[in-house]
Amino acid sequence: MPAQQVDPGGGSGARRAGHPRTGAVLFDAVLFDRDGTLVHDVPYNGDPDRVRPFDGAREALDRLRAAGLRLGVVTNQSGLARGHFTAADLARVNARIEELLGPFDTWQVCPHDEPAADAEVPAGCRCRKPAPGLVIDAARALGTVPGRCVVVGDIGRDMTAAGAAGAAGVLVPTPVTRPEEIAAAPAVAGDLRGAADLILRRQRLVGGARAGGRTRPRRVLVARPDSAGDVLVTGPAIRAVAAGADRVVMLCGPRGRAAAELLPGVDEIVEWSLPWIDPDPAAVDREQVGRLTDRLAATGVQEAVLFTSFHQSALPLALVLRMAGVRRIAAISDDYPGSLLDVRHRVPLGIPEPERALSLAAAAGFALPDGDEPVLRLRIGPGPAARPYVVVHPGSSVPARACPPARCEQIVRALAGAGHRVVVTGGPGERELCARVAGTAGIDLGGRTALPDLVRIIAGAGALVVGNTGPAHIAAAVGTPVVSLFAPTVSFGQWGPYRVPWVRLGDAAAPCRHTRATTCPVTGHPCLSKVEPDSVVDAVRLIGVPAGAPVAGAG
Repeated sequence: MPAQQVDPGGGSGARRAGHPRTGAVLFDAVLFDRDGTLVHDVPYNGDPDRVRPFDGAREALDRLRAAGLRLGVVTNQSGLARGHFTAADLARVNARIEELLGPFDTWQVCPHDEPAADAEVPAGCRCRKPAPGLVIDAARALGTVPGRCVVVGDIGRDMTAAGAAGAAGVLVPTPVTRPEEIAAAPAVAGDLRGAADLILRRQRLVGGARAGGRTRPRRVLVARPDSAGDVLVTGPAIRAVAAGADRVVMLCGPRGRAAAELLPGVDEIVEWSLPWIDPDPAAVDREQVGRLTDRLAATGVQEAVLFTSFHQSALPLALVLRMAGVRRIAAISDDYPGSLLDVRHRVPLGIPEPERALSLAAAAGFALPDGDEPVLRLRIGPGPAARPYVVVHPGSSVPARACPPARCEQIVRALAGAGHRVVVTGGPGERELCARVAGTAGIDLGGRTALPDLVRIIAGAGALVVGNTGPAHIAAAVGTPVVSLFAPTVSFGQWGPYRVPWVRLGDAAAPCRHTRATTCPVTGHPCLSKVEPDSVVDAVRLIGVPAGAPVAGAG
């Protein structure tokens, strides 16, 4: 039996269906789990009189409707298969929910039974959460794509289904939600009102460009003097600046130069290591700062937009730019900037890094043009349609975020044993690591690829297995699903793979959580050392990569 699209209200599913909006609009639709999220959970409920919405649910839904968002329900209902209620009973319960909470634009129901004890989902079922089928079908029914949807639910399988489909997720915990599910969620709200607040806040942050009546600037400097991954997640914001300026000059550091060269919208690059940003900084030198000031003055930029992570300060660079004669400077700053900034922007914690940067561009008056989705993008085109291999990238620029080599070896063997062709990649300093991880089961490309070649390899893959490091953002930019072995030293909601299908693995509640540690502070690296290789195989299957792909050339 396939998933069921149920319309209990006489056609509400077509009320607001249509084409996705264009421009920097993050979301078209919000998809809700039913039991435990919209209404109190009554096991196998077939009685409309037992429907009790959560407090504030109608208010939250109406706010989302008023903002132009379409609403849907994605719900597992194994009681149908088990005979606890009939399809007619289900329709009456759903109709009662619409009577109390207002109309929904689509209902997507999985009618299948619970899976066998040794399986995550029932055999042959693509729809039962945590599988992504309901989310994918709901997006299609609403005339949009999963990347423009938010899934709101109360347990981990709701968030896994959202991620595997490429949608955003907001967890609203109840007493039955496990602590580890809360720790692993990309975003958490206290109730449905809070979930609506978060969704609408994210919409406003990226959609509020305030250009006013000022003339189009000839030259704008954008700065992200950080690592390759940091540069990549700033890409949508840089495209927004490029859409509103004649020429974009990018200031980057040595670690981000190769990534900066791949970003659309960048016309000129200035490479400079900034001692207040670089993780291995040289001493601040008056002569060096003077040379930087002169170099920036020589670019002829009239204004600058300074992108930073939440723990970095833009003010030292703003001071240098003032000394270089730049007239208008925008940056995020919680510290008082005095006369260093013309646009002082603030962003709450937990906002994904690409949206954080886009919100600064919007505050500075730069918006993505219509038709440019707020996703990561590179100058290199998409990969081939056929994706016959899985990439495992074991290294990381930050040791605390790397999965232990022995566990990566086991993951490669498990993937190969499941019929996958496995390619192992790494940088020039990771040849020995990659050789060990690849062993005899994988194809070792460690240290043999420049960044453009690595992009093409990832673009051609069915999935990338990787920690929280630059290649995860490359995968997001080329549309390759990610199995994220994510150490919780930083927030997954801020730094996880952006708007691409993902499955997160690892202990999200490990003692290193949110420490920002660069070297693991806990003996044995428990957040990643206990990732089961078979769980990686399951995750690859969940995001749609079939096993048993043909083994051919290295690609």
